[in-house]
Amino acid sequence: MRFILMLLIFNIFAYCVCTCECVNGHVQSICENAYDVHLVCPPRVCPIVPPSVQPINPPSVTPSGFSACYQKQVYNDSIRQYEWRKVCE
Repeated sequence: MRFILMLLIFNIFAYCVCTCECVNGHVQSICENAYDVHLVCPPRVCPIVPPSVQPINPPSVTPSGFSACYQKQVYNDSIRQYEWRKVCE
């Protein structure tokens, strides 16, 4: 019985895809699904957001479970700079 419970819990968390990222200069938990449990992000210093013009947001349907989507600058660790990404809340 314990094994089945552990397996069930592991499968639930295996599908939760949330990461802590620097968004507009602040650490924020970003999840791919609105129903995922947001992470409690450890404090860290984010790089300063460079000034840039926000790209035009093409009209689109908001995914289910989210209230709105916005273009935000998210820090990409692999290229060490901010890039514009669609973030839904």
